[in-house]
Amino acid sequence: MFLLTGFVTLLAVLAYFFTGLGVARARARFNVKAPATTGDPSFERAFRVQQNMLEWMPMFLPSLWLFAFYLSDGWAAAIGLIWIGGRLLYARDYAAAAEARGRGFAIQATACGALFVGAAVRILWLLAHG
Repeated sequence: MFLLTGFVTLLAVLAYFFTGLGVARARARFNVKAPATTGDPSFERAFRVQQNMLEWMPMFLPSLWLFAFYLSDGWAAAIGLIWIGGRLLYARDYAAAAEARGRGFAIQATACGALFVGAAVRILWLLAHG
């Protein structure tokens, strides 16, 4: 039934929601009126955290679900949790200093890559072997 992957999907959407709240708080704190996307560097970092997560969601979510469907719900969920952890680390470190974001970015990119490659290899194997 893919309950674990469903739960991780909800957590990922919740994490994205909270990055949006972070942008709203930064707008208020640094007086950056919509639709502006520049202003205080702290606002710009909060904005980029949210935008970067949005940029990764279309790669992460299909890879997560394809991995769960073709390989394993449990492993997809575990790797998905690692992706979320990487996103949270990225957000925390980027909020402090843009140059500090590398560790979280690497964790989440590796997790997303593992989901994509795992799903792709399994699908290709199934296509080749009937």
